[in-house]
Amino acid sequence: MTSHPTLLGVDVLMVATLLAAMATFAVLVAIYAATTVRDPMAKRVKALNERREQLKAGIVASTSKRRRNITNRNEMADKVRTFLGSLKMLQDEQVQKAQKKLMQAGIRSKDLAFVVIFGRLVVPVLFGSIIIIGVYLLDWFPEWGSIKRYGLVAGTLILSYKAPDIWLKNKINKRTTAVRKGLPDALDLLVICAEAGLTVDAAFNRVARELGKGYPELGDEFALCSIELGFLTDRRSAFENLANRIDLDSIRGVVTTMIQTEKYGTPLASALRVLAAEFRNDRMMRAEEKAARLPAIMTVPLILFILPTLFVVILGPAACSIKDNFIGH
Repeated sequence: MTSHPTLLGVDVLMVATLLAAMATFAVLVAIYAATTVRDPMAKRVKALNERREQLKAGIVASTSKRRRNITNRNEMADKVRTFLGSLKMLQDEQVQKAQKKLMQAGIRSKDLAFVVIFGRLVVPVLFGSIIIIGVYLLDWFPEWGSIKRYGLVAGTLILSYKAPDIWLKNKINKRTTAVRKGLPDALDLLVICAEAGLTVDAAFNRVARELGKGYPELGDEFALCSIELGFLTDRRSAFENLANRIDLDSIRGVVTTMIQTEKYGTPLASALRVLAAEFRNDRMMRAEEKAARLPAIMTVPLILFILPTLFVVILGPAACSIKDNFIGH
């Protein structure tokens, strides 16, 4: 059996093999990502066309109709609603809150609100039962005391109950961040469209088409707002729906400006120009804040990954020569 060369007690051939495997995997992932690029707007345009047809059919004509049609879109949501209703767990306030979170996460189907509520019931029961059976009946951790076992079961139940809300909150945060990045550019385009003489709904539609590739989330919301402006009888409702779908104070400011412009006839271009400058300064301040935090964030990776490599490169040859000298003597 041949012995492999070692450096400071570490098998050099094994480390090189692992690094080569990691590099090969990274190359394969990069090739897959480059060859499977999809148009981010294709699916969104399909959803917007469905929304247009719903508005033409008068689904959003009244609140009572919206409530009656919440559970009529797919059979699974209807079964879940019936089951939750039989358990007396379905409250209007809870359903509306879940629907609002789904809209903020970019999920248009309101039927999934019942699935989220159902998940809060089923996931803790499923995972809690598995952990209880494994810990107390199958004796998975025999060396653990009663306090540790109870903590594991309680933590599993709490995390399982919060899992749907954590998933929704994560999607909302990602979507809100993406919308915040593209909002100053969108307002600049709105200013140009307003000065060119376009109407508000035409300006929103134009901005949605221009920003669809760069900021698909914001383009999706602006396109939907343009559709609602063209079909809803109350234009104020279209702007308020935009503010409800995006959990962002900047969007609320834009919506307030648009409503005041519609109501009092104030110049739209000048108001949007001021908002665009303010949001761009806010974006710059956020970038500067992240840049100021970068040295503190890089300290831990520097200590864990970069400095050991430097020590190996600098001290490695000296250690090898010292080892050879000792072996020679």
